[in-house]
Amino acid sequence: MSVSRIPARISTRAALAGGIALSSVVLLSGTAFAHVSVQPQGEAAKGGYATVNIKVPNERDNASTVKLEVNFPLDHPLASVMPQPVPGWKAEVTKSKLDKPLELHGKKINEAVSKVTWTADGSGIAPGFFQTFPLSLGQLPEDVDQLVLKSIQTYSNKEVVRWIEEQKEGAEEPQNPAPVLKLSAASDDHHGGGATAPSATATASAGEKAGHDGKAGDHEEKAAAASSSSSSDTTARILGVIGILVGVAGVAFGVLAGRRRSA
Repeated sequence: MSVSRIPARISTRAALAGGIALSSVVLLSGTAFAHVSVQPQGEAAKGGYATVNIKVPNERDNASTVKLEVNFPLDHPLASVMPQPVPGWKAEVTKSKLDKPLELHGKKINEAVSKVTWTADGSGIAPGFFQTFPLSLGQLPEDVDQLVLKSIQTYSNKEVVRWIEEQKEGAEEPQNPAPVLKLSAASDDHHGGGATAPSATATASAGEKAGHDGKAGDHEEKAAAASSSSSSDTTARILGVIGILVGVAGVAFGVLAGRRRSA
């Protein structure tokens, strides 16, 4: 074995390792955003109404998304679910009878929306694109912190992806997580009996406590600064790792190119 061949093997292995590592970073960052999800426009407060977008990315290279079904929980029913028209798509609202009638604005409602289905009139969502489907929801429940909207995505090649797996506390994210709508605390703008302003007694008590402990503000400022520093460190480390990987791949490529020119 000649000494001149040892660096070549090492550089080849380094190039392969760098390429694999870089590919992993790209794949992980890409799949993190490839789920069907629900995103509120503004606030989704308990007891109020909200407009949300169901975001549907196309994850296939050889098929289009042609159908989407979004299911709504009947244990926390919504009396009103109205889809906004989307060009190129037909929306169908399905209602189901409730075991326990829902009271809204003094009226009893015996059924609620259980599913909304969008079907493409044309080509659907092409590879490399996504589509949003706006919905008006209300009245949002007051006794839960979130709504799980299990969804089913159908492709033009008849493949069906079920986004129905619920996230368990402390566990890794499931492969096909269900979209989750997080609900914020009730407010006066969205609900007639929502959160109230703090009382004068509570305000006075807080002021008195601050007077006795003049360092409270300093502690809060230090905690905020520490939190900001920690976030910056994390971002810097991630960028540093990516930079190192790119550098390794570049050096390895240069060495290999030099060997070819020498040959």
